[in-house]
Amino acid sequence: MNSEADTTFTLPELRLIPHDWKVSRLRDVAGINELTLRNDFPFRTIEYIDIDSVEEGIIKNSKEMEVNKAPTRARRLLRSGDIIISTVRPNLKHYARIKVIKRNSVCSTGFLVVTPKTIDSAFLYYFLTLQSYTDFLSAIAAGQTSAYPSFNPNVVENTNVPFPPISEQQAIAKILSDLDEKIELNNQMNKTLEDIAQVIFKRWFIDFEFPNENGEPYKSSGGEMVESELGMIPKGWGVSTIGKSLQTFLGGTPSTKNKNYWTNGSIPWINSGKVNEFRILEPTAYITEEALKNSATKIMPKKTTVIAITGATLGKVSIIEKEMCANQSVVGIIENKILPSEFIYFWIKAHMKKLMSEQTGGAQQHINKENVNSLEILIPPLQIIEKYIINVRPIFDEISNKCFENLTLSKIRDDLLSKFMTGKIRVPLEEQNVQ
Repeated sequence: MNSEADTTFTLPELRLIPHDWKVSRLRDVAGINELTLRNDFPFRTIEYIDIDSVEEGIIKNSKEMEVNKAPTRARRLLRSGDIIISTVRPNLKHYARIKVIKRNSVCSTGFLVVTPKTIDSAFLYYFLTLQSYTDFLSAIAAGQTSAYPSFNPNVVENTNVPFPPISEQQAIAKILSDLDEKIELNNQMNKTLEDIAQVIFKRWFIDFEFPNENGEPYKSSGGEMVESELGMIPKGWGVSTIGKSLQTFLGGTPSTKNKNYWTNGSIPWINSGKVNEFRILEPTAYITEEALKNSATKIMPKKTTVIAITGATLGKVSIIEKEMCANQSVVGIIENKILPSEFIYFWIKAHMKKLMSEQTGGAQQHINKENVNSLEILIPPLQIIEKYIINVRPIFDEISNKCFENLTLSKIRDDLLSKFMTGKIRVPLEEQNVQ
């Protein structure tokens, strides 16, 4: 290892690099925002990628639209191998690497598009998504006077990038990519598993085609239906409200002025942004026992269904996988024997449109705990719930297992990423060539 004393590094941990590594400004190894949608664009439609559709390396969706109907921000043309990073609120990690792209793909001007030239695309992507680099961009963005925290593209252009020989770049990228692919495979499997469980829920509790005593679908086999506040429901079933049948919690935030509340705490606490996660495994922060006693927040048990009631995540629904408390922008619904979380979660998702119709406010729309409490909920007989749980709980358990597996894989990847990018761990290239 040797000191690169004559080079100004963006990140302190990169002041020492292996002697056989090189250092270049990013603009010397990659292009920035090279291609823009012009009048001579040869396609009638574009495949548009907006900022909200990209999250931590995953492009969740794209929208096909006619060029003349596209938003004015749909301007940056994309190529395979490009890296896109949102210049607004970089802490939200709206970034991804384009592996394979359609020829008419375009992204928002809110993205910075990096096109690697003389450096491996995946290696550069992992460098630019180091947590310390994201923190660096976030600090710059927070210091701007614009309406939204953002950074100028020249910050990235002028970043010093240390890198090993190309064969080692590719070997490093291969290891990290394999971990990311496993994580993504688990994510896809979890989506499939949830879709299966949701189909079962809908068939039983929306379509009322749960198996009758003869194993036949209830409603279509002539099962007796009666009128209720929710419309026609099976005879013997009831209707209540969430507030009457379930315990609900509204969160709270301990005073941020009291540093003792937020230092060396052991009680996990989440903000409403966490509700955007498929399952909530880790908190936003930890608070102390004193903070818990002196604020409105309350500890919610594992498997509580949580709803974001304001802000950018308004209307999002998730489940906490550990005991946690939350801020005042989150309502938690606690399961019980009659109404387990596997039922509550899908019931809320199925009736979110009704909940959202209750929202009020000006620039910051919101719903409240009373809106949640007043939402009507079906009360099936216990024996029906028990049979439903036999079918869906193994699915929910498998989803939970895969989520925790991904958490472990992510921590391994992040630890390796930091060590690979600083040369603290070198990839044995001889082993990489063994077939």
